[in-house]
Amino acid sequence: MHSPNGIQVELSAQVERVKRRTRPWKSIIALVLAIAAAVISRSAHDHSHRFITTSLLTYDLVAYGTAALFCLFASIATIELAAKTGELLEPKTGTAHSAITRYAILIIGFFATLVLTLELFGVPIGQLVLGGALTSVFVGIAAQQALGNVFAGLVLVFARPFHVGDAIRLRAGALGGTLDGIVTDIGITYVRFDTGGSVMSIPNSQVLNAVVGPIPPATEAEASPPVVTDSRSGTPGGPEQPQPRPAGPA
Repeated sequence: MHSPNGIQVELSAQVERVKRRTRPWKSIIALVLAIAAAVISRSAHDHSHRFITTSLLTYDLVAYGTAALFCLFASIATIELAAKTGELLEPKTGTAHSAITRYAILIIGFFATLVLTLELFGVPIGQLVLGGALTSVFVGIAAQQALGNVFAGLVLVFARPFHVGDAIRLRAGALGGTLDGIVTDIGITYVRFDTGGSVMSIPNSQVLNAVVGPIPPATEAEASPPVVTDSRSGTPGGPEQPQPRPAGPA
């Protein structure tokens, strides 16, 4: 007989497998609705310039309303597509690769959604791009450390100097010398490192600048403590005791 807990765990695993195999219908439907809203908004915006006062307000309301609907549906499609892609890639490529792919889809999707939404609302994109470029320069200077960790994480994921579960040794001045442990996670900004006593989160930039290698095997002297032998019997014992002197002639 199966216990209720075992049946529940098995059903949860089956549901999870079915969810991973199903197609991303939510993202597909949201994407279709977003495209339809964009087409209607563009058509209404073009017609608003062909008619005079009586129909101008109506066409403007339709154009702006459908532009807002496009932003909503496109955002939903981006989030669902990123989540579904991460679920499909995680069993094959690992957590780190799936997370990077998910973040990339989110960034590209939201950027495209923002640009197209502004275009549908009639906002001049050229001036915003110039202002955004200047803002990006200042933000990049302010967030140099965080961006450095992100790019270092990308290098670690694609170069793969080590994998999750590897026992490695890191040697760098920023780490205070040598650090031995097991890699438990490779994230976007931090590498989680189990040193035996605690789990440490080390910035990716410091890991990338460190010398990485396997933990060398312990030598025989390090593996076993020294044994003191008794000089009289040749057997292991404590420290050698002083020998009594034989009594001389009276």
